[in-house]
Amino acid sequence: MKALRLLRWSGSVLSPRTRPCCFIHQTQYRPPFATNFLRFQSTAPIQYTPNIALEDDGKSGKAESIEAFFHNAPTQEERETILSQIPSPPPGQAHKSARLSALHARLMLPPRLPLETLARCLVDPSADIDSQFNNSSLSILGYDLLGLYTSEAVLCRHPRLPTEVMFAAMWAYCGPKTIAVITREWGVEVAAAPGGEVDPGYLQCKRVEAGNSSVDGTGVQVKELPIVATDSKGKPTFAEQGWRRGASSKTIKGDYFGDEIQRTELDYAERPELRQEDLQRKLEKGVTLEQASTNFVRALMGAIYLHAGKKAAYNFFKAHILSRHLDFSKLFEFRQPTRDLSRLCAREGFESPVARILSETGRKSRTPVFVVGVFAGKDKLGEGSGSSLDEARFRAAVGALKGWYLYSPLEVKVPSQAERGGQWEPVLVDGGEVVV
Repeated sequence: MKALRLLRWSGSVLSPRTRPCCFIHQTQYRPPFATNFLRFQSTAPIQYTPNIALEDDGKSGKAESIEAFFHNAPTQEERETILSQIPSPPPGQAHKSARLSALHARLMLPPRLPLETLARCLVDPSADIDSQFNNSSLSILGYDLLGLYTSEAVLCRHPRLPTEVMFAAMWAYCGPKTIAVITREWGVEVAAAPGGEVDPGYLQCKRVEAGNSSVDGTGVQVKELPIVATDSKGKPTFAEQGWRRGASSKTIKGDYFGDEIQRTELDYAERPELRQEDLQRKLEKGVTLEQASTNFVRALMGAIYLHAGKKAAYNFFKAHILSRHLDFSKLFEFRQPTRDLSRLCAREGFESPVARILSETGRKSRTPVFVVGVFAGKDKLGEGSGSSLDEARFRAAVGALKGWYLYSPLEVKVPSQAERGGQWEPVLVDGGEVVV
């Protein structure tokens, strides 16, 4: 397959100060210390006014004015005053943060990933609504990359997994709770409140109000307020309406974890103001620490992909996500395994399963043990033991079903390996789980 030239199209999600080409020139000639704080290049200096009101007028000149004022500020006190009035640290502050450099070294990130981009990954949209300085665009790319790499790893190594088990495995590998744990393991700390004076090495977000806090001093706690989830059209979701979503609906209309998508990219394309409304609502209400950690890891994945390429992104995914052990056998939950096994044998053309006693001990004692095997003709499909014949037959059927669904080929090549220059070999495509 033809390789893509990332440097040509990555500028759509990278701000001018964090594009790869800019840092190639910066290594050859680094400007003086004061110009590192500039967010945008200015062709003419602006006279510094200490008592100016820094308010957003809806134009792009706000960040340029703030950076120019900060550059021309004569005293450290006035610089700190300006930093306290901007929502996130300037990109030039990244080179002064020892915490950020330690995180870059601790995760063994590629040298092509600059500290400015790593600092941007730590700024949640709830802290800075400007998409050029938060991690919203990078997190969208990282979300798709994590979903692609995880889904192909799960499906190619276990092609017979049922849909619900596949969604559970995806959630276990790259779900929000898992990613929040990974963020804590990396040693990323959260700032008490976002701002320009905060060290860029902290994860900056506006936290959602605690559930036990009082609402406007009325004594009513936030968690006691009724919460009704609504979709993009203002109607209650399927869960609120009492509908039960099937596997087909989760696969076609759900996300990588089978959850209902509130707003799709089509909704944002038809009504661009919806994205700004969502960002404004997130800025006002805040986000949970789990959501902020999830956005950070996804943004870091997207930043590595843009700056260092697909190989570095996949190696980072294998080192931090895919390396975590997951026992797939504990994800199953069968209600009637004997019936499911009979339907499976009928679909695959096997003989009807028959349960036979292999051994037993203490039938008339207080603690008997029975060992039962399930056979299809002369082939033993599964084996189980229990204190009663029904329990042993139940476990034998469960073992037979797990032996079928947990089949894994010896050598597997995922589709992304073909993009990295490897030879593509088709993998097994199973007919799916048994429909009863």
